[in-house]
Amino acid sequence: MTTFLVTGATGRIGVPTTTQLRAAGHDVRALSRRGGPGLVTGDLLVGLDPTILDDVDMIIHLATTNGPKDIRVAENLFRAASAAGVPHVVLLSIVGIDSIPMGFYKQRVEIENIALRSGVPLTLQRATQFHPFVEAMFTAQRFTPVFVSPSIRFQPIATDEVAARLVDLAAGAPAGRVDDIGGPEQRTAADLLDAWKQATQRHRPRIPLRLPGKLFTAFAAGENLVPGPGFGSQTFEQYLAEKYQTVHQH
Repeated sequence: MTTFLVTGATGRIGVPTTTQLRAAGHDVRALSRRGGPGLVTGDLLVGLDPTILDDVDMIIHLATTNGPKDIRVAENLFRAASAAGVPHVVLLSIVGIDSIPMGFYKQRVEIENIALRSGVPLTLQRATQFHPFVEAMFTAQRFTPVFVSPSIRFQPIATDEVAARLVDLAAGAPAGRVDDIGGPEQRTAADLLDAWKQATQRHRPRIPLRLPGKLFTAFAAGENLVPGPGFGSQTFEQYLAEKYQTVHQH
């Protein structure tokens, strides 16, 4: 039986990853800062108890604080993994981070570099934004008089499908950086917003947002997208229908 350590196991991508690993019969140490049934308690911000890595065959690193502290988290994890001789780490990252000038993305680049410098055998998977992330752009505006949609495109992907990809990668040998993955459709933000409005029965008007600068230029160039066929199959409308129990129309 293979023993996996999943960091960020209670997070948006950690939950389906842990569930799929256990369904496949693997021994999973689900690391979380808070305890609970089926969880291993540990705080990567302060370091990792070496005993947590005893007999671990594989780490899937998904823990995030959604900010610069993630750099310290990565440093602590890969230092511990190197010391323990862990034979394989799968790291999830984001498409376009080395081309889109955002502070958060610059942090993701540094995390990738920490992983690569560590010497730990690595598989690096970049993915496009998850369906819930795209939806969050709209729910954040739920009390505004109008909806604003940036004049850019997204390629949202299902968390379950990303989790399945990570599980598959973890079952193989370290592969370095593998091909980026994205959802089945490249869609304008306005189009996705209209789908969300229909699913949530909101009727306020939307206005486009177009700003000058390198950030919007990078998005307009499609740096956040994956060329070629999409990886997943679940569309944004299907995600919304599942969440809001509406009729899928697209």
